[in-house]
Amino acid sequence: MTLRVLRPFDPWNSPLCTCPFKYSLNPYTGCSFRCLYCYATAYIGVRDSTPKRGLIRDLLHDLRILPPGILVNLGTSSDPYPPEEERYTLTRRTLEVMVPLGVRILVTTKGTLVARDADLLARGNAAVTPTITMLDDSLARIVEPGAPPPSARLEALRILHSRGVPVGVRVDPIIPYVNDDPSEIDELVCRIAEAGAKFIVTSTYKARPDNLARMRKGLGDTGERLYRLYRDTGVKVRGYRYLPRRMRERLLRPVIEAARRCGLEYATCREGFQGREWFNAGSCDGSHLIPLRVKPRKPTGGSRDLRSWLGGAALDA
Repeated sequence: MTLRVLRPFDPWNSPLCTCPFKYSLNPYTGCSFRCLYCYATAYIGVRDSTPKRGLIRDLLHDLRILPPGILVNLGTSSDPYPPEEERYTLTRRTLEVMVPLGVRILVTTKGTLVARDADLLARGNAAVTPTITMLDDSLARIVEPGAPPPSARLEALRILHSRGVPVGVRVDPIIPYVNDDPSEIDELVCRIAEAGAKFIVTSTYKARPDNLARMRKGLGDTGERLYRLYRDTGVKVRGYRYLPRRMRERLLRPVIEAARRCGLEYATCREGFQGREWFNAGSCDGSHLIPLRVKPRKPTGGSRDLRSWLGGAALDA
């Protein structure tokens, strides 16, 4: 049978991806956060978050096909906690389905609404890895214009940790001339550790034509410098333009060194770096943080049983 909403995670078939096998689930299409550097806009477009019709029914269909206890990453291309989630609660309803079934859940988000769902996440086989790229709220409003400010994301991280939800952080991407100052990185990592994170994954900005054009336009003189750097030195790797290895090592070393000082596990993402110098965690995506609190099982019963279980209209979402 064909899967409807769960998809094997495959970031452009990149040979540099070290993620464990997992499925991606995006309750929304488009993304209202409109980050300038977003990689996913090449295929989801630049548009506000729109809820997927029939998502819960289709999710249950897929969970009946797949073995129990699969790993599902929420938010691999469209953030699962955009402002629209407050109205539609679609991501929360996916959690209401997956948590009782013992699905292993990894949430990747910039949205602070994730803290609202701490009650569900703390009961499930779940971990959260928010993205926090900088501490400067003013700069973040330019680079991540629709997303909550970093200060609010740190507060959400504290709430999740205090409620017993395992948390890591994506310090990703590190962008030359934008958020690469070593002292600022050190302060960011320290604040992340103080908020309760146990793990950091980091990566350099990889340029695609659409996101590089947005960065060039949105960042003024800095954007022009960035554009020239990637144009003049970048190397094509599976549809992305990478900086030379030594540049990437120089950009990421402050993150890794700060993580070591703060006692955090660390990893790099799609960089091709090997050894404990760059990777000492159980996974590169934070999935190793997921506890086993619920015994995995498949959905049972027909639509009537499921409608009762989910509270009526949830099945039609």
